[in-house]
Amino acid sequence: MLLLSIDTSIRGCSVAVLGNSGLLASYDLNTDKSSSAMLTTLVKSAVEHSGYDLADLDAVAIAKGPGSYTGLRVGVSTAKGLCYALDKPLIAINTLQAMSLQVESFHPGHLLCPMIDARRMEVYAAVFDDQNAFVWPTQAVIMNNESFQDLLTDHKIVFFGDGAAKCKPLLLEHPNAVLPEMEIRPSAITVGKLAVQAFETNQFEDVAAFEPYYLKDFMSPPPKKASLTV
Repeated sequence: MLLLSIDTSIRGCSVAVLGNSGLLASYDLNTDKSSSAMLTTLVKSAVEHSGYDLADLDAVAIAKGPGSYTGLRVGVSTAKGLCYALDKPLIAINTLQAMSLQVESFHPGHLLCPMIDARRMEVYAAVFDDQNAFVWPTQAVIMNNESFQDLLTDHKIVFFGDGAAKCKPLLLEHPNAVLPEMEIRPSAITVGKLAVQAFETNQFEDVAAFEPYYLKDFMSPPPKKASLTV
């Protein structure tokens, strides 16, 4: 089994190639820009570094969201293009669940809450147990002093991701809130690990119909009024 995984949920690109023996290659590009050209270059580099060709792939996996509208659109378009060109199946993985996989072994017995920054005091979030099963579904949350209070009353919760960093002053008010010092970003490596499990049980998407999990409608800024000069 040879699988290519892609994550463009936030700024930049993350690409990994996984085989039966585990991780074969990975590349991460942290930048404020997202483009199909940058992502295509990383994909080619990762596959070549793994010692294989694109034609050798058995499937392509994509982080479906939630996250950046532009980033998700670029990532999904690239993944679907590869699937069409190579005649390979598409696997879609929840971005937050893949993030949770990065920290589950470090905090046994704790609940895990990955957060992706949305806008203002809003975050995309979900809560998982230490076996990476959903406790609280993926949703957009406008953070305030009451957020997550029901769960925090009875559980230690680890909050992480760029959304948690933004909300740190609110979260640290509760003694059961845990915020790791290390930065945790969405990664194609953990997307790939979950995709391997999905591949083994034939959890594939309809390539033609699949769309990113935006969670919210895209909100474009209002157009600026043109000024008139006399």
